[in-house]
Formats: sequence, C-alpha cells, structure tokens
Amino acid sequence: MTDRQAPRGLARRVGGQVQHEIMQLILDRRLRSGDLLPTETELMEDLGVSRNSIREALKGLQALDIVEVRHGYGTYVGQLSLTPLADGLTFRTLHELGSDVRALSEILQVREILEAGLIRRVATTIPDDDLAALDAVVRRMETRARAGETFAEEDRQFHELLYRSLGNALVPQFLEVFWKVFDRVSGIRGWNHDPSPIGTVRRHRAIVTALRRRDVEAAEQALSKHFRNIDTRVEKAARRDQSADEADRG
Repeated sequence: MTDRQAPRGLARRVGGQVQHEIMQLILDRRLRSGDLLPTETELMEDLGVSRNSIREALKGLQALDIVEVRHGYGTYVGQLSLTPLADGLTFRTLHELGSDVRALSEILQVREILEAGLIRRVATTIPDDDLAALDAVVRRMETRARAGETFAEEDRQFHELLYRSLGNALVPQFLEVFWKVFDRVSGIRGWNHDPSPIGTVRRHRAIVTALRRRDVEAAEQALSKHFRNIDTRVEKAARRDQSADEADRG
C-alpha cells in the first residue's frame, strides 16, 4: 500500500513523520534561514517517500514558516518567525470572543506579565541612548495625538525599544506577536478607539520618567497603569457590544 492509498489517519501520520524528517535534515545539515533545501526528487530519494508526501509535508512546513517554497526556484529554509503563532492566537481570540468577552483581555494580561518581568530587568541598566529614543517616540505620539491622529506604530516601537538593551532576539518577536494579535482583534471588533490619547501619551512618558530615575518599582507601576487603562477600555467596549447584541436579540 502506498502512502497515497493509505487510510486517512495513516496518511496524516506519514505526513507528520515526513515533516519531522525534513526538519531533522535541516538540523543535521545545519542549514540557516535562506539556505536552499534539496530538490523534491532528492528528498524523495533521501526519505524514501512519494512526491505527493514531500509536497504535502512542505506545505505544512511552509505554514509554520519553517520552509519557503519559491515556485520556479526551489525550496528554502524559512524565516522561522512567530507569525504562525500570531495567526493562531488571532483566530483563537476571535473565536472565543463569540462566547467570552474576556478573551482579548487574556491576551493583554499575558503581555503585561511578560513586560512586567522585562521592565524590572532593564530599569536600572537601560542606556541613555535608548531613553533618548523613547523620548523621541513619545514626542511623536504627542504630535499625532494633538493632530487627532492615531499612533499605533509609535506604540509598538515604544515597547520594542524598552527592552532593546537586553539583546534577546526572542523578546521583540514575542512582543510583536501579542501586539499584533491585540491590534488585529481590537481593530476587527472596533475596540481600538482611544477616548483619551493625550492620557495615553502621559502614561508612556511616566514609564520613561521612572526609567530615567532608575526606579524599578515606579517603572513597574507606570507600566501597570498603562495596561490597566487599555484593559478597562476594552472591557467597556466589549460590554457595550454585548448589551447591543442582547438588545437586538430582545
């Protein structure tokens, strides 16, 4: 029986095994992002499976950003980003919001826990250059706020700059995941309106002020106030939508 003729459950098991074997091949050959993988024919010979199995496995690995298929050029090791995690969390949150309005707040809570630990690490060591960069971002936020414009991109930059001095490549990727999920979901649900943008600017500035004083507790408290404001805003918007839905059903 070939893998094409195998029962569905067996086919899934075979497909998963081929994916793991291709990942092991990448590790064994120490291939880096952007490196060219063997051709489909070579993979068929190396792994002893059909072309269909190779293609199905590569499709699955492409969805995980482990490989990148460039039609007409070949298959390369992917960027190995956390984009699949962001996509999955976005869908999960939107799905859960159908029955639980706390789903988006839970994403925010996880992000706050992550940042609370990170800010304690940088509070006494953050370089003056990073503080200057944070000041510049806050000034751009204020300029946009006073012009009646949003500043989501500046907000993202601010939180990434906060922890740049750690030199941890995973930190900005995880922050990007939670920022992207929150931004996508709140945008889709229409919950991203900030009724007090100048107040939001002040809360960001308070974080920088505490960091300039190298005051760990003050920095953590300022960060917590910032997240509390966002969480309260989301909860109010969610309750408003829930009330409207109940009125429509009534």
